[in-house]
Amino acid sequence: MSATGPTPGGKPQVASLNCPGCGAGLTVRSLGNAVTIVCDSCHSILDARDPKLRILQQFRTKTNEDPPLIPLGTRGKIRGVLYEVIGFQRRTIKVEGISYSWHEYVLFNPMKGFRYLTEYEGHWNDLAPLRALPATAPGKSSLTYLGETYNHFQTAQANTTFVLGEFPWQVRVGESVRVSDYVSPPRVISSEGTGNEITWSMGEYMAGRDLWKAFNLEGEPPAPIGVYENQPSPPSANVKGIWKMVGVFVGLMLALFIYFFTTAEDREVFQQSYVFDTSAGGEASFVSNTFKLDGRTSDVELTTSADVDNNWIYVNYALINDDTGHAYDFGREVSYYHGHDSDGSWTEGSTKNRVIVPSVPAGLYYLRIEPESDPYHGSIRYTVTIRRDVPQISLFGIALAALLLPAAFLTWRAMSFEHLRWSESDYGKPPDDGSMVSAIGSMADSLKNSGGGE
Repeated sequence: MSATGPTPGGKPQVASLNCPGCGAGLTVRSLGNAVTIVCDSCHSILDARDPKLRILQQFRTKTNEDPPLIPLGTRGKIRGVLYEVIGFQRRTIKVEGISYSWHEYVLFNPMKGFRYLTEYEGHWNDLAPLRALPATAPGKSSLTYLGETYNHFQTAQANTTFVLGEFPWQVRVGESVRVSDYVSPPRVISSEGTGNEITWSMGEYMAGRDLWKAFNLEGEPPAPIGVYENQPSPPSANVKGIWKMVGVFVGLMLALFIYFFTTAEDREVFQQSYVFDTSAGGEASFVSNTFKLDGRTSDVELTTSADVDNNWIYVNYALINDDTGHAYDFGREVSYYHGHDSDGSWTEGSTKNRVIVPSVPAGLYYLRIEPESDPYHGSIRYTVTIRRDVPQISLFGIALAALLLPAAFLTWRAMSFEHLRWSESDYGKPPDDGSMVSAIGSMADSLKNSGGGE
């Protein structure tokens, strides 16, 4: 979606004239530079270079009114330069039988010339004619300009369906041009071709609220709908940075894990076997012999092994410091079941259960042990083993997941944004432009296609 036109060749003049079609007054803001003028009363397109304002076309009965969001004559600063809105047109393309229209505004500054604004469903672009041709190559769906690569987005035949104000070219309702857009968000390079003539322009995405502020317009701009072809993607801009950060933290975590893994004592400090008579009544609680936990404050791993067979045992533990009386209370169940059914043999549970008690200071400790199980299942033999300063791979895994999840979520958002953008293109999917989002997207597509082919 593009707009181009010549730059002014002489000193601008403002004049008040009368439309030869209806007699209404015309305020010409770029006299000497305008090529055509459209009367907003009778919609006659007039030859601005003819002293008698010869009527070139009348389209009153051919189209509906389409008032511009930024009224003609409004002045505002774009990139520090004061421009006045002097022209407005609607262009329409048809894709698969559906018409899509966007609007173009002609801006004029006596010293700087013409530039253009486009608007489509709340998305705005600031455009200016290119002063040099972009580099294109036969067979390639991209071009380069000033060292930047632009990927082809869409080519369509655009028809002018409404005009108003002044134009630096021979505008007509019903005129048709072939437009091609190449994007490198937030910029877009557009070409317009008629016959053997091709003109080029470059646009940059602008937020509607910035334009409303620049032109001091009342109210709010229309809210953007969907994702536009060159709309910047906030999540894509952060993907590379967050993955760099993840890489740094994963490296630090790996170094810490290697340090703790290689320096951990991982030493057995207690082991004792007991027999629990499930048929005996009364209090089953008792205390173990004391054992010493020395060294730095570190974790304690307690493993309960039991000879359960289609049975279970639950043991309440209290790891008690013999000097201070401070206790760590916890309980573990050991259960193991097996059998056969219509699907074959099955098993459930295990004869072992392990629990980690973190950050236990050095000292003399003992266990208070209280086993439970179903009554009248005979005797259950179980063994309690305690190891000191055991490296925990699971903690590294949890920390790694905590780092990867935000990065993966941001990457997913970036990929979704790009897929929404390119779903409106001639291709339906993002190109491989070498970015991280593109690489991950290609990988995901490969995995998807691989899975779908099995």
